[in-house]
Amino acid sequence: MNLSWLPPFRFLSLFALNLGFVLSVSAQTVLPVETQNNAMVLQVDAKKNLSMIYLGRKLEHSQEYTSIASQYKQSADYTGLLNSAYTPSGSRNLVEPAITVTHADGNNSLDLRYIRSSLKKLDEQVSLLTVVLKDKVYNFEVTLYYKSYFKEDVIEQWCTIRQQEKGNVTLHKFASANLHLRGGSYWLNQYHGDWAKEMQPEESRLTHGIKTLDSKLGTRANLFQPSVFMVSLNKPATEDEGEVLFGGLEWSGNFRTDLEIDNQDNLRIISGINNYASAYTLKPGEELRTPAFLYTLSTQGKGKASRNLQQWARNYKLLDGKGTRLTLLNNWEATYFDFNENKLAGLLKDTKKLGVDLFLLDDGWFGNKYPRNGDVAGLGDWQENKKKLPNGITSLVKEARENGVKFGIWIEPEMVNPKSELYDKHPDWVVKQPERDEYYFRNQLVLDLTNPKVQDFVFGIVDGLFTKNPELAYIKWDCNAVIYNAHSATLKDQSHFYVDYVQGLYKVLQRIRAKYPTVPMMLCSGGGGRIDYGALQYFTEFWPSDNTDPLERIFMQWEYSYFYPAIASSNHVTDWGKQPIKFRTDVAMMGKLGFDIVVSHLPESDLKFCQEAIQQYNAVKSIIWQGDQYRLANPRESVVASMLYLTEDKSTGVIFNYLVNYRYDENSKQPVLLKGLDAAKQYKITEINLYPGTKSTIDGAKQYTGDFLMKIGFNPDVNASRTSVVLKLEEVK
Repeated sequence: MNLSWLPPFRFLSLFALNLGFVLSVSAQTVLPVETQNNAMVLQVDAKKNLSMIYLGRKLEHSQEYTSIASQYKQSADYTGLLNSAYTPSGSRNLVEPAITVTHADGNNSLDLRYIRSSLKKLDEQVSLLTVVLKDKVYNFEVTLYYKSYFKEDVIEQWCTIRQQEKGNVTLHKFASANLHLRGGSYWLNQYHGDWAKEMQPEESRLTHGIKTLDSKLGTRANLFQPSVFMVSLNKPATEDEGEVLFGGLEWSGNFRTDLEIDNQDNLRIISGINNYASAYTLKPGEELRTPAFLYTLSTQGKGKASRNLQQWARNYKLLDGKGTRLTLLNNWEATYFDFNENKLAGLLKDTKKLGVDLFLLDDGWFGNKYPRNGDVAGLGDWQENKKKLPNGITSLVKEARENGVKFGIWIEPEMVNPKSELYDKHPDWVVKQPERDEYYFRNQLVLDLTNPKVQDFVFGIVDGLFTKNPELAYIKWDCNAVIYNAHSATLKDQSHFYVDYVQGLYKVLQRIRAKYPTVPMMLCSGGGGRIDYGALQYFTEFWPSDNTDPLERIFMQWEYSYFYPAIASSNHVTDWGKQPIKFRTDVAMMGKLGFDIVVSHLPESDLKFCQEAIQQYNAVKSIIWQGDQYRLANPRESVVASMLYLTEDKSTGVIFNYLVNYRYDENSKQPVLLKGLDAAKQYKITEINLYPGTKSTIDGAKQYTGDFLMKIGFNPDVNASRTSVVLKLEEVK
């Protein structure tokens, strides 16, 4: 490659960066973080201010990044900090800061300047840019980290904050990321919800001022407001068109994201741990590491951004993201709290009969002095209930093995009922204000995970189960309470509580994974209350919602899929909703399949369908879990919902189609346009997952080019008598 035409000094600076260090021999140093399609570009000026000068499509010639700023003729930046890469407060800044401090001498100002940077290639696809900033006067340092994933167009950003002053320094705000985007207008797609109605999308145009997305719940922090969001530039992005940024914080506690349009009409995004009631004190020599904020940018609409994140999650973040998953039968809706060994023995036989891999024993198996016969007592007392299970969990694990299936169990180890032996013995282990009345969420309180003794106790719950039952094959980890009256009996600085609680949780999960690295665990939190990549690195899957009505789940799973891959979504067939068993099963197959039904109550034809559907699912699940996902027909915009999962080589796919509007004579009147295919390939489409005794209306012998299917489309023939249609797409060679 001929590089002789490049300006020598600028080339030297950029080339040195790619070798892993920066050599600045001009007035400005440019630090580009490039992925396959995008670039996030930092610039150091002559006064050592670090700014973000660009976030967008990658330029062919990297030396041209220095010319970007001159093309904008906007109003004056009186501060010189509007596009700061990490905006400090208290000096000349006039907008929302990323960091606010009080120094050891009481000074509230901060002036961070560039010191050095380095770029390290972690492997062929992943690089880490490290940039050190330091206050001009105080011995106070912030190190910014930008971890880029080349193929997936994803960047993770976080920082460490360290001080070496002569006394304690208080952090009043300590964000993970500070982005700066330029556009004509900005459209925010955020989410809201509550129990059983998670992930409700809401899109609006951002106006001047600050829009804040946040949570102050402590645990199950995503209950009302998930931390994930989308921002479209210039116009609302569609599935396949428009420039859109997806973002989310990898943190399982209180979060805060500020979106501010400044006086230059640019958008600033600042995201991190919520500083609400969380001023954090650093002693000399101490440092705080913030959680990662992840983002991906797409210029081809929301579908491309979602495939970026899904691929990134499977490759790098989700536990065992490239592995397999267990299908299961859960006893919850079959028995609730009312069961014994005989009932469970029958359900274990049903597990084998149904054809799934594992039986999951849900809530209600523990507690003796305060039996867990409802949600008002027993939580925290993790001994088998002798009346229900006189021979303990061990006998059930053995029974499962003899039936040729695996055994899993439900726990909620972070919580406690006031009516429990644990509460009687250790009231100091409970999160509560000593001078306030206790206030309960679902008849329970939260254990204080800032306390190392409580961390040992929670780890011991899991470790004890596996020590006694080495063949235990699955954990469902629930978390149903939020934090009221936040206070720790042992924590010296109560303003550290919300941060230290989550760090304590992660310490427990790290210990569990160090000892039991491969055991599948479901992340459950009253449904979708704790779904984020901070937690999902320890879990193989998550529970989207306690609402398992399949019609509702189509909408929820649609929205979750923008940020999380199908292999991570636990979807169960239950008795919620009025749809037939086929509809319920088809919807649950769009992820990790499970059942929560009374198998013995199924009509013979329904049982036969389920058995055959599980076999069919096992044949195509790798396509669903690892394939590229294309949303074909949006249930909020059409009477039909349609979703395609397609293998990377574009040879095989599975298409799920549902009628979501049951008004008179509604059906798939028009063909559904397919996406992602090879235009030159020939395909055939056959219907699978048919109910026993029914025949398909689809001509499986007919062939189509990818070009035809993407331009004209294919009609799945969805109507009132065919409300759910699953199709298999195969290349004809």
